[in-house]
This record gives sequence, C-alpha cells and structure tokens, in this order.
Amino acid sequence: MKVYLSGAIEHASDGGRGWREALSEVLRDELGHEVYDPAADEKKNLTDEELTNFRRWKLEDPARFREVVRKIIGWDLDFVEREADYLVALWDRAAAQGGGTAAEVTLAHRLGKPVYLLLGMPAAEASGWVLSAATEVFDSREALEARLRETFGDSAGDEKTALR
Repeated sequence: MKVYLSGAIEHASDGGRGWREALSEVLRDELGHEVYDPAADEKKNLTDEELTNFRRWKLEDPARFREVVRKIIGWDLDFVEREADYLVALWDRAAAQGGGTAAEVTLAHRLGKPVYLLLGMPAAEASGWVLSAATEVFDSREALEARLRETFGDSAGDEKTALR
C-alpha cells in the first residue's frame, strides 16, 4: 500500500515535517506501507536553481514562481492520482492558509481513494469542503493511528500479508 501525506508545508512552522515523521514510523514500521512525504521530498522534479530560489521568487519574480509551483502541483497531484492507494491529511490553520491540502484531499475523494483527515483545529472552524471530502475525520493522532492499525494491520485480515 502507498500512502500520500497531505498537509501544510509553506505555512507550517516546521515545514510540515514533524507530524509526518511521527506518523511515518507507524505507517512504515508497523503497517509496512510505502509513505510519500512531500515535505521531505523538496527536490521533486525541480532544478537546483528552482529549489534554491523559488520561495523568494514569490515576490521578486511572480511569473517564474508560478511556473515552478505549477511543477510542484503537477508532481504532487500525479502522485495522488497514479501512485497513492490512500491519503492521510492534517487539516489545521496552516493548511487552511494554502491550497495544496484541499486540492489533494479533493482529488483523492474524487478518485474514490480513502482520505483519513486529522484535525489540528476545532471542527467548527475547519473547511466544510475538506471535512466532507474526507472518508473519516479524527481529533487526535492516537485515534487516527488506532483506526489505521484496525484497517490495515494484521488484524485486518490477509491484505497486509498479500502485499508483501
């Protein structure tokens, strides 16, 4: 199984790495899933120059910035569409400031792929669109992890064994 970890990168205080690293341990080590972490894969299909400069181009060279970010958008959405079996997303205030998480959640939903949504904010403040595109919504990482173990762990049947 392949999982895509969706959530804020641009507006996240840690670049979106902390929650992904913690959850990846469970997904890889316990469930044997292949994890794609877009926050860890900064290079994607960018040139070295693009990787080094695109953030400052947001204000200095908006046309070039858009060109580079469109490459990132294409890369990430291609993975959700062609590679991921399911998506885990963190929806918090940082995600709400950007567009990528909502786009990835929506695409996965549209393709019929399960979306496990972890809320980092009160549900009353979360996007109704994103909440509705999610297959299941969780208020804590512990509840999310328990559900993933229940769904994909050894007790879920022979699916994990058959995939090895």
